[in-house]
Amino acid sequence: MNTAVLARTEPAPAHGKPLVTSATHHVESVLWVRHWTDQYFSFAITRPASFRFRSGEFVMIGLPGEDGGKPVMRAYSIASPSYADTLEFFSIKVTDGPLTSRLQKIGPGDQILMAKKPVGTLVLDALQPGRRLFLLGTGTGLAPWLSVARDPDVYDAFERVIVAHCVREVRDLAYRELFQKELPADEVFGELATNQLTYLPTVTREPFEREGRITDLVTSGRLFRDAGLDQTVFNPENDRVMLCGSMHMIKDVAAMLEAQGLVEGSNSEPGDFVLERAFVG
Repeated sequence: MNTAVLARTEPAPAHGKPLVTSATHHVESVLWVRHWTDQYFSFAITRPASFRFRSGEFVMIGLPGEDGGKPVMRAYSIASPSYADTLEFFSIKVTDGPLTSRLQKIGPGDQILMAKKPVGTLVLDALQPGRRLFLLGTGTGLAPWLSVARDPDVYDAFERVIVAHCVREVRDLAYRELFQKELPADEVFGELATNQLTYLPTVTREPFEREGRITDLVTSGRLFRDAGLDQTVFNPENDRVMLCGSMHMIKDVAAMLEAQGLVEGSNSEPGDFVLERAFVG
């Protein structure tokens, strides 16, 4: 991604005295910010030399309490792949949110708190071997797929990687150009993206080349047709699925997967599909 035009133009707010690294969290600096719409923004921070994570994991990030009290921390999927030098995040904006109301105002040079330990189940280790990997997400549920879909190990493990991203309006399709133009043209990643990666954006509230919720695409069979597959349901033998986004989508699709014979997996017991229980409850 070209970060030259990503820094926001308004002045960054001062957060008072410099933050201090503790036994539980790092203090990292904001490198760039991109405001996609009035609903979504992305940002990148420095990566500690000691920080290791698996593509698809999440970490707690936050800011100090406005009154100098306990930090406000929330779980964020890491959008950058595990080999990246920086850590990227994709966030929604919530006007009165305890964290995002302030986080959306950050700018380059500001400091952010980040927990020292990443966790999560949206990782290859939680899946059994298969031929096709479906990454299904709504809104900022695309974030872990930005990490997973840019990891070469994923393409060694699966013949096909299919990313379906559902949003309300076309302008909400953040990272569309990354999937459609930048990855296929990348010197290192281009061949993998061209031969094995399929990106299927879908919109629910205005005309678009693909319309409907992810559940609609699954039940109608369009998800498979648009991916060029000769099937109308998931195949437990060959298909593996990761889910992230709205609770309704995750629960509905998980029920469909189980009805079609797929078994939920975890880090301790790999299965056919995974979802992030920390986000769903």
